[in-house]
Amino acid sequence: MAELLAAGRRRVREVWLAEDLSPAPVIDEIVGLAEQKRTAVRWVPRGRIDAAARTEAPQGVLARAEPLAEVDFEDLCRSGPGGEPPFLLALDGVTDPQNLGALLRTAEAAGVTGVVLGRHRAVHVTPAVTKAAAGAVEHLPMAVVGGIPAAVARARELGLWTVGLVADGGEDLFSTSLGDGPVMAVLGAEGPGLSRLVRQRCDVLVSIPLRGRLASLNVAAAGAVSLFELARQRGPARS
Repeated sequence: MAELLAAGRRRVREVWLAEDLSPAPVIDEIVGLAEQKRTAVRWVPRGRIDAAARTEAPQGVLARAEPLAEVDFEDLCRSGPGGEPPFLLALDGVTDPQNLGALLRTAEAAGVTGVVLGRHRAVHVTPAVTKAAAGAVEHLPMAVVGGIPAAVARARELGLWTVGLVADGGEDLFSTSLGDGPVMAVLGAEGPGLSRLVRQRCDVLVSIPLRGRLASLNVAAAGAVSLFELARQRGPARS
């Protein structure tokens, strides 16, 4: 909620707070930000919030806001205002809201400049995803495309190095020098991983070397490892 108000990317019509909320610094922050944005704050019975919310355990806080605006895919593939090369995350068929939310949170923390989602057979930004992302959706530009294979091919045409993460058979992620240029990391669906066409169209396929007995990581954990490794190769974090 605080990130929604602070980011200011979309209009918040009003904020509802449960009447029985205990005092807390985060509640004070939400109220203060709402006042700065001239957003109405209403204290209502918790049951009303529970009935209106579209997530489990809404925690007594709800915002009525405009939907997130989609960004043009090719705009994401261009350098930022300061000349920063794009660092994109494309998701090929992720269907679990918790995984998508976790990936968006990781992407924002790793410095990803934009996210690409497929329009079909994939989860989009729902209230459950927004909650799991812990505010990241307010800072990440996102494009929805007709198909991830075509987006990968177009990204290559626009000069991005496309890196597909696979469970096995790829180059060692930590031994592959990807540099600090424009890059798109591509992660596949829970279970099947990257589709055949996406695998064929990526510039390089990489794998995370595992030292334990389990055969793979789930997509959210694998995404965290790979995105931060790419971020490390791109240079030091901002101070």
